[in-house]
Amino acid sequence: MSPEYNNPESHALAAEASAAEGAGAVRVVTPPPARAVEEAGAGSSEAAGTSFPTDNAANLAENPEYPGEQLREDPHAEGQQQSPETNQQAADKAVDTPMEQLIDQYAAPQPGPVGGEIFDGRVIAVTDLGVVVDVGAKFEGLVPAQEFLDAGGIHFQSGDSIAVERLPEQKDGYVLLSHVRAHRRRVWEQIEKSHKEGLTLTGKVVDRIKGGLVVDIGIRAFLPASQLELRPVHDLEAWKDRELECRVLKLNRKRGNVVVSRRVILEEEQRKQREAFAETLSEGSIVTGKVKNITEYGVFVDLGGLDGLLHISDLVWGRIAHPSEVVSAGQEIQVQILKFDKEKMRISLGRKQLLPDPWATVPERFPVGTHLRGKIVGLADYGAFVHIEAGVEGLVHVSEMSWSKRLKHPSKMVKVGDEVEVVVLELKPEQRRISLGLKQMSQDPWAGVVEKYVVGSVVSGRVRNLADFGAFVELEEGIEGLLHVSDLSWTERVKHPSEKLKKGDTVEAKVLKIDGEHRRISLGLKQVNDIWANWFAGHKLNEVLKGKVVRNAAFGAFVELAEGIEALCHISEIEERRPKGESGDRGKQKTGKGTGPLLQGKEYEFKIIRLDPEQRKISLSYRAAQKQVERHDIEVFRSSKSSPNATIGDAILAKRQAN
Repeated sequence: MSPEYNNPESHALAAEASAAEGAGAVRVVTPPPARAVEEAGAGSSEAAGTSFPTDNAANLAENPEYPGEQLREDPHAEGQQQSPETNQQAADKAVDTPMEQLIDQYAAPQPGPVGGEIFDGRVIAVTDLGVVVDVGAKFEGLVPAQEFLDAGGIHFQSGDSIAVERLPEQKDGYVLLSHVRAHRRRVWEQIEKSHKEGLTLTGKVVDRIKGGLVVDIGIRAFLPASQLELRPVHDLEAWKDRELECRVLKLNRKRGNVVVSRRVILEEEQRKQREAFAETLSEGSIVTGKVKNITEYGVFVDLGGLDGLLHISDLVWGRIAHPSEVVSAGQEIQVQILKFDKEKMRISLGRKQLLPDPWATVPERFPVGTHLRGKIVGLADYGAFVHIEAGVEGLVHVSEMSWSKRLKHPSKMVKVGDEVEVVVLELKPEQRRISLGLKQMSQDPWAGVVEKYVVGSVVSGRVRNLADFGAFVELEEGIEGLLHVSDLSWTERVKHPSEKLKKGDTVEAKVLKIDGEHRRISLGLKQVNDIWANWFAGHKLNEVLKGKVVRNAAFGAFVELAEGIEALCHISEIEERRPKGESGDRGKQKTGKGTGPLLQGKEYEFKIIRLDPEQRKISLSYRAAQKQVERHDIEVFRSSKSSPNATIGDAILAKRQAN
């Protein structure tokens, strides 16, 4: 031992300082010499129930500035290092302090650090064992060097601030501390606060894994690829080592899982920008935007935080196949706001509205009757669209393509890309419509139809179509006539033209009527062999002839005079008219079925009392025929008998006897 260490005065001073420390007063401990440390070892001394860590000789040799157990004016002042002069003054004060005050201070319990508590300490030394930290609670602790292996070594220096958590263990006379645990607890508290309050964290992308990225926000957090940008990101490798802001979506502290999102921040910023920008917009205003995306149906334009749709129909005046023919991605264009829905944040844009309208001068440049050349740009079931000039198109209706009515679809006449010559038929500038005609460029076959097809002439044609009411017969290209079902046969009751004709048959028919204004020709098949005309030519009025009753009706009987020729014998011409009130056998016959004495299927003699060749009607009289026959018989009887006084009864009796 050195003489200095064995000095009784030094021992007395140390004892008094220890007693003062135990009583809660300020203690003064001077660093022991290296030899005393070697003899004492790495043990600890007890003074009034408080342990004091001692330093080994190696630490003292490597860190000559390490103060060991330092003098403190206030036991609760953290990290306050005293100078040697101050330590000496405090020691003198402690010696002069009355013993009674020291005993009173010792009796009062002193608060000590609790295990697991987090402190903000100050690094007072860096040794091979680790980092010695002054936490300002009457003890120094040690953060083991093993905690810094993952970080590549100790990166703290003397005087640096460090967060630590007290552990219940001790090592080499030091209270063990953990910087990693304190840091992790602080980080988790910050993460939980961020998740609860929606705060933004800053992290660094450290790795790429399946489905997303790993972001270091104090701990490793998972950032899904869908939460990285507003739109899908395909190249995740480009995001490595980048710092970015994010927010916590989900966390599980027990498992140590944290899911973060950058997209929610971008959406919030975008929403704020949209709301601010929306206040400056109004329908009809003109704005400048950048082409963001091009689709088949239109262009999405970025107006500065808010996207608008520029439909292909509002891009330019006229027809285009794809918007890329006019604009390209990234191009800046001027557009007009056509419609703005602030609730749904939808904007409809127009660009052609800012360009000169070609329809403004169409009536002056293309009046009705003008011949134009154009290009077929579209086909529909109802017609073909013809491009006349940029922004101006006309429609050739299918009915205006050919003089023939047989055209079912425009594709039978033209195809897309064909150059055609048309004539303007109608203009509707307010509706932006031009009606064009294609067939008008050729001669109208109906122009000389009246002279060519005279009424009464027999023509030949081909059956093109059948309908319930008749058959359409094509006489030539563009000219058709109608053969009505009632004009197919004199003798048969035809219900449908398919009973007599079929599509494609060649027939001969007579022209019955021509309506040039409405382009109609009426034809007759039965009129080619007109049995009525022949019959009327061979018979005259008041002629008595035989006929067969074919049908009975309440108003009379239908009598067949020849094949296909029927006449009507009215009921008033069948029986004699009798005075009112007179009854008899004939009167009883009227109440029954039939028409008196005329029986269906039997032949009788009738007298022609009316002929109407135009209406093809014949009226007969059975009663008049009977009277005429009776008069004829009387004349014959009188001429054959010598008696001039012979009566009609004698003649009838003679006729009956002859039969």
